[in-house]
Amino acid sequence: MSNSNHTHYTARQVVERYWDTHFRREWENMATFFTPESHYTDVGLDGDGATGPKDIIARLKLGIDPLEEYWHLPKHVIAEGSMVVTEHVEVWKFGAAHGEDAVSIYHPFTSVMEVDGNHIMRWHDYSHLPNIIDNAPKWWLEHIASGWKS
Repeated sequence: MSNSNHTHYTARQVVERYWDTHFRREWENMATFFTPESHYTDVGLDGDGATGPKDIIARLKLGIDPLEEYWHLPKHVIAEGSMVVTEHVEVWKFGAAHGEDAVSIYHPFTSVMEVDGNHIMRWHDYSHLPNIIDNAPKWWLEHIASGWKS
């Protein structure tokens, strides 16, 4: 489901196609939704965020690649012009590892995306970060502390 074809989609369609790819963790296809100028951040965590497909995917992989399972429970979508706001819950399932039990976290998000053509140019996630920090296994917290920048 590459995003590199020449069909023009509405902003809402671009975001819906992206989420389908994102929750399958199709890293290469996910990257096609971003340009070198695209920016992603978790608001309240890191003001710098990530810019460009390579860095955006590296940042996302750091947190979600180690998950045993990862899925999406969409709630509401508001789309106006180039802006798409998605209220959703992500379910993060951490497998048992390093002497810790498996755990699943239901993590609500509001994602604000600005679309230009078939690309997501700005993506700001708003969530209650302590929900993850307080409930994630220690091994995962240690893993993400290493950071995503090489």
